[in-house]
Amino acid sequence: MNNDLFKKLVDLYAGHELPSELEQEVESAAAVDSTMLVEMTTMRNTVDTLQGDPGPEFTEESYQRILMKLYARGAAIQPKAPSPAHLQYHLPIQG
Repeated sequence: MNNDLFKKLVDLYAGHELPSELEQEVESAAAVDSTMLVEMTTMRNTVDTLQGDPGPEFTEESYQRILMKLYARGAAIQPKAPSPAHLQYHLPIQG
């Protein structure tokens, strides 16, 4: 295969989506082309890092904070879930 085709396969190589035989061919082609080798290793490291990151944690506190910001900006949002009881103030009953 020619080198242009291998350069097009770099993104699949980075995501571990190539069959092992084709992956070895791409690696051997990259051994000759230093810019392709740098691109392959950087992209694979980036993909591995992103796939290993668990991502942000979306908690009840985050949900309420976002909801309050939307209310402050005038958004008319009616959430399906009721507000949690720990966010409501308990007022004494006078009578």
